[in-house]
Amino acid sequence: MKSTITNGIEISVKTRYYAPQSDPKNSHYFFVYEITITNKSDYTVKLLKRHWDITDGFGEKRVVEGDGVVGETPTLEPGDSFSYNSGCDFITEIGTMSGFYTMKKLVDHSEFNVLIPKFLMELPAKLN
Repeated sequence: MKSTITNGIEISVKTRYYAPQSDPKNSHYFFVYEITITNKSDYTVKLLKRHWDITDGFGEKRVVEGDGVVGETPTLEPGDSFSYNSGCDFITEIGTMSGFYTMKKLVDHSEFNVLIPKFLMELPAKLN
């Protein structure tokens, strides 16, 4: 698991290869990831947007941006956590993701970015 804390907001990531949606014969590899966002700050925050930098094993990059995560814009009181699952496909057996969430402090409506640590997604036998 990868974790990082920015401005009191902890982001933890777990990943795994998902064979049922993969087709290696056609260079299609699907991975799922679980993100847990924990508010370790003293203020209430709301997740507004996401920004992902996705890179495959050939170094090809793509960017994904949008409002919220999995159709939600969760509000987190101090001590609260929010977890969600999502997925990403690659044409290579290995890839990375990183990025940030744009959050808003509800006390003063200021916005700030929370880093998502760079994490690796790999075919289980690839690095053995």
